[in-house]
Amino acid sequence: MNEMKKEVAERAAATSEAPEDATEVVKVTRKRKALKGSRTRTILMLVVPLLLLLGLAYLWLASGGSESTDNAQVKTDIVSVTAQVTGPVVEVKVKNGDQVKRGDVLFRIDPAPFQVALEQAQAQLAAAKLQTNELRTQAAGTGADITGAQANLAIKRNALNRQSTLLKQGFTTRADYEDALNEVRTAETDLADARARAANAHAAIAPGQQPAIAQAQAAVDKARLDLSRTTVRAPMDGEIANADRLQIGTQIVSGVGALSIVHSNGAWVEANFKEKQLTDMRPGQPVNVKIDAYPGVKFKAHVESIGAGTGSEFSLLPAQNANGNWVKVTQRVPVRVAFDGHPSKPMIAGLSAVVTVDTD
Repeated sequence: MNEMKKEVAERAAATSEAPEDATEVVKVTRKRKALKGSRTRTILMLVVPLLLLLGLAYLWLASGGSESTDNAQVKTDIVSVTAQVTGPVVEVKVKNGDQVKRGDVLFRIDPAPFQVALEQAQAQLAAAKLQTNELRTQAAGTGADITGAQANLAIKRNALNRQSTLLKQGFTTRADYEDALNEVRTAETDLADARARAANAHAAIAPGQQPAIAQAQAAVDKARLDLSRTTVRAPMDGEIANADRLQIGTQIVSGVGALSIVHSNGAWVEANFKEKQLTDMRPGQPVNVKIDAYPGVKFKAHVESIGAGTGSEFSLLPAQNANGNWVKVTQRVPVRVAFDGHPSKPMIAGLSAVVTVDTD
């Protein structure tokens, strides 16, 4: 009986303690959840600002380490081929798109007038040589004239001496003596004339090449040069362009472009950067080039040189800022960008490009 009462008492105690244990469990669970939530908030409060700082640092480094512009074009060496003589075209050897090598014949101008001019110059040269030979012959002949005049003068002087002796002895007349004296004076005049002619003849023959021959030879050389220029050749390797107007019968004027040759190699990019973008830019820095004609393709390059002046300084009418209406305009400076190696795509002159320079 006592054991039953004791068991009932223990059960009653157990049932009275159960609610208190459940309450404690709930409280512990809530504390754990609150602690876990506070930790999560603390982590978020630390991680989010850190991520923001990292993002800002990346943007700062990325924006400060490069300069970019879309004001850029592909450039190539283009030569306007002009004829150095005037005349009609008689033969055309090329057309647009043809690849030529330096020295290849492009077209020919009618050579007939220049051949005639060469023959005329050669005839003038022959005449100049003939005239020079005549002058030399005359100069050689004057020596004999001088010798004859000297001999004649000696004879006349001997005759005058005889007349003078005879006049003193009374065997001749005064008239004969004076005649002999006049003959001596005439012989002296003849000798002086012969010497003057010899001097003139020798003076006409200049030492070295005669001026007349030199002038005629120069005319021959020029005529021969003009004749050779009737055949127009390519000054460099490249591709023919702008040759549509070059046709047989076209009158070519000296100094006026007949066609153009675009250099096969050596393309570069001319990028016009704003003046404020040049602060950290230096030759040799790496460059990424994107060309609109080849989307998705990047070309490696480097800064080759930075222009010595802004674009406005080299314009036909430079800006005059010394007036009251001056407005500050951001200037652009041309930067030459050279490709690293040979580009994988054909570089057509004038293509638009986007240039990014790594200034780090």
